[in-house]
Amino acid sequence: MVGLFLLLFVGLELKHLIADYFLQPGWMLAGKGNLMMPGGYAHAGVHAALTAVVLLLAGVPLSTLALLVAAEFVVHYLLDYSKITYSRGVHVDTNPRRFWALHGIDQFGHQLTYAVIILMALVSMGLA
Repeated sequence: MVGLFLLLFVGLELKHLIADYFLQPGWMLAGKGNLMMPGGYAHAGVHAALTAVVLLLAGVPLSTLALLVAAEFVVHYLLDYSKITYSRGVHVDTNPRRFWALHGIDQFGHQLTYAVIILMALVSMGLA
């Protein structure tokens, strides 16, 4: 079970790094605070797709996988939308303390999401 936990934990952290910092072009960033633009939806979709890969590798049952991936999409979109909405006009160079606080709250929300995903995956496999 420790190996499975580590696979899920490291896998979700790695996918977060890849999706947020390597697979997020400007058009995704520009669309995250606007419900009418595709950028935020596409970004949440990248996260959901990579979460599906991690869960597949861990052997999570497909019914649980589908539920968790759908939840990841919705929660990720809403967290990013909220961050953009509450941080309008806050820039790292003019208000660094507030910028980093909002960034930290956003990242903490994503990490809590991964904790719930791991817990639900392990429960669905009868391991928690």
